[in-house]
Amino acid sequence: MSHPAVREYLSLVRLQVLTPLSLLINLASVVVCQAVVNPSISKVSKQHPTTISPRPSVVAVYVIAIYAGQIGYCLLLVMAKKPETKKTLIKGPGFSLVLANWVMAIWAITWIMQWFLAATVLQGLLLLLLLYSNIVLLVYHPPTSERPFDTMLIHAPMRFFLVLQLALMFPLSLFVALGLAQNPSSPDYNVHQWAGFGVVLGTNLLGLIVVMMRRDIVWCVAAVWTCVSIWSLRPKPAPVYVTVLVFTALHPLALVGSVIYHRLYKDRGIALPGDEEQPAVLHNHRSGANGSGNGGETRPPREVDEQAVWG
Repeated sequence: MSHPAVREYLSLVRLQVLTPLSLLINLASVVVCQAVVNPSISKVSKQHPTTISPRPSVVAVYVIAIYAGQIGYCLLLVMAKKPETKKTLIKGPGFSLVLANWVMAIWAITWIMQWFLAATVLQGLLLLLLLYSNIVLLVYHPPTSERPFDTMLIHAPMRFFLVLQLALMFPLSLFVALGLAQNPSSPDYNVHQWAGFGVVLGTNLLGLIVVMMRRDIVWCVAAVWTCVSIWSLRPKPAPVYVTVLVFTALHPLALVGSVIYHRLYKDRGIALPGDEEQPAVLHNHRSGANGSGNGGETRPPREVDEQAVWG
């Protein structure tokens, strides 16, 4: 039981059981709270509009994409054969994803019950869990072209989940908990507009830095998606609307520019003239120093005539 291979095997088996179970509970809780209970998750959000409220239909498609990615992640847990993939599954998302699914399920209940302070605390905890998992993935198990399924089924769902919490769910819950929501009957979106501007500017600048430094296409797609979900629901105060509209175009441009810059200036080595000849010259020089040039044979030392040298 103390052998590392045995511990790794047991951890993988636990994840194969707990991860699908947590995903099922997460999915069931969200579906019931959205489709069965009244008021639903989306109705509670409409009752408390904010300057950064997204369009529910766009967010729903985003969440479906996350669930689809997690289903693929669960299949990879069972079908993984490569040791590197198994290590990534255990050390990367691991039990953090299990906890994140449970927290998401409980959050759905607190949201429809309109316990906004508890919902915000849960969103903060969920953000920390996802942030930890993504940092571990990027630092210790970075995506590689040699294992494309790891990128599609491990890195992509975790990154999508993180961006949703960072750019939408946590700020939105925090706004409602702090009383920055509007009156749905007569909303005045000019109130608290600068708080909304600060949130969308800060989260999108952070995303832009990640996209440029890591050439992260997954983060780019997720960030654009969240921006579209915000500006597609009108009306919005001008600072918020213009900011998300600008970053909708800026994220893909930054990704393309970063890829072009990296391929032109980073990956291209500078070959100096004569670099290919230097090893051969160095080898011949050493051969000449150690031998006579006839197959590199070593000659015995010869006698020196002192009279010829010194006169």
